[in-house]
Amino acid sequence: GRGLNRSPTMSYIPRTVIQISEAAVTVDESKCIADKGCRVCIDVCPMDILSIDEQTGKAYMKHDECWYCLPCQKDCPTGAIQVAIPYLVR
Repeated sequence: GRGLNRSPTMSYIPRTVIQISEAAVTVDESKCIADKGCRVCIDVCPMDILSIDEQTGKAYMKHDECWYCLPCQKDCPTGAIQVAIPYLVR
């Protein structure tokens, strides 16, 4: 029985870690005010990759098609967005 209990957890944790470390756009949910009606990052993104998480009411990256153009980070009124620019693009 132990092997069955362990495998769902094991397959879930690495995926979460990858999403956090690989995500081009990260949103600090403690700063994000999308739950209060802010849509600045969604409106300025030319790739339409940002959306509102229905569970949290906060912005998040729904598709990994980021061009690293940065208006989402620059225009965010609370500084909640960080764009992780890959070394090769800098």
